[in-house]
Amino acid sequence: MNRPPTAKPRAPPVDSPLVGEEITPTYSTSSAIPIDEPPDGGFLAWSQIVPGHIANMLSWGYGTGFSVFQLYYKQTMHLPASQVAWVGSIQIFLCFVIGMVSGRLSDAGYPKLLYATGAIVTVFGMFMTSLATTYWQVLLAQGFLTGIGGGLMFMPATANVATYFKKNRSLAVALNGCGSSTGAILFPALVQFLTPKLGFGWAVRICGFIGLFLAVIGFFVLKPRKLRRIPAPVVDWNAFKNIPYSTFCAGAFLIYFSLFTMLLYINSFARESIGLSNQESINFVLVTNAVAMPARPIFGVIADRYAGPVNTFGINCIALGIMAFGWIGVHTRSDMYAYSVVMGFVNGGAQGIFSSAVSSFVKDVTKMGTWIGMAFALCGFATLAGPPTMGAIIDASGGRYIWGQLWAGLTIVIGGIFILASSRLVVKDRGGNIWTKV
Repeated sequence: MNRPPTAKPRAPPVDSPLVGEEITPTYSTSSAIPIDEPPDGGFLAWSQIVPGHIANMLSWGYGTGFSVFQLYYKQTMHLPASQVAWVGSIQIFLCFVIGMVSGRLSDAGYPKLLYATGAIVTVFGMFMTSLATTYWQVLLAQGFLTGIGGGLMFMPATANVATYFKKNRSLAVALNGCGSSTGAILFPALVQFLTPKLGFGWAVRICGFIGLFLAVIGFFVLKPRKLRRIPAPVVDWNAFKNIPYSTFCAGAFLIYFSLFTMLLYINSFARESIGLSNQESINFVLVTNAVAMPARPIFGVIADRYAGPVNTFGINCIALGIMAFGWIGVHTRSDMYAYSVVMGFVNGGAQGIFSSAVSSFVKDVTKMGTWIGMAFALCGFATLAGPPTMGAIIDASGGRYIWGQLWAGLTIVIGGIFILASSRLVVKDRGGNIWTKV
């Protein structure tokens, strides 16, 4: 008896999904496993944390450790603190904004080229900083060059880590992000302790040689996944039709408006309000970043196993806002050290989970760098405007910090509420499917 031929199952479509729809994965012809499905483990996947960690050291670590440079430039060039602060603000701003472009180019298949180019520009900026003798030279070398280089370098490495993981993504991205704490401890410490012995120029050049050595290791370890590539613009405007993603970005903007402000002004607060020496005030930056290192993987595990990355990020941000309000009660040297420890732990948990939280909204892994980059770009404008706003509030208050502290706490708490709200919003796709868990 002849049986009718059995119809072969048709492969799922591979068209790019609309924002808010669940992606239909691409299948290989020889296997039923989606080729874009993350391996979520294995030596290759976990090894990609190494280049990501190094990229964060040379970008965010070098940038957030700017306090030691600000003190040196203020004392040797006799410049106002607000003018010197623009160097650090521009450096961090460019890391954020250039990340949007490098994220898209990374999705297009150029992560290794971006990593190498960013590393070269960053290290070149360090060496040029060691030779700078005027403000405009410092602004170009440390503000623009290292900012652009860091933005080119860190986003492809961070997005690459996210493409290798799903269940363990928050932990992996948090370990990747620990590089910002490592760099913020290493580079300021080198400059602080080597400058009296070797001079500022050689202290910064040693930072450059170390950065070059680390970048070479990161380049050879970096192994981007071979994913399908879909032509797309630098900015995917359809992403903002995704209401949860847009709500998340609005909350992140408010948070980063004041987050880096707290880190940048903690030194001046210790000097002007507590009465500590310039040298001792730098210790609070080192303490804050040292405590942040263990916090990042701890909250990464919590996000992966229990609360989810978006909820974990939102709760940490609300806690950080409360810490900003608590800053008002710091009056003594011992208060300052205790506050730095707690604030560093909470801040580390918040910053360490940010990239993973953004990636939770990306249903198509081929757009991972693009969507994360757009969120970072928005936060970049917030970090550029935040410190000058804080400074204006302090100046208008006669040098008192209380109104600036209240402003920082208020913006961060409201931003945290937006983040938590984004994980509760319901979005329906064309097929009527509902997804809310991020």
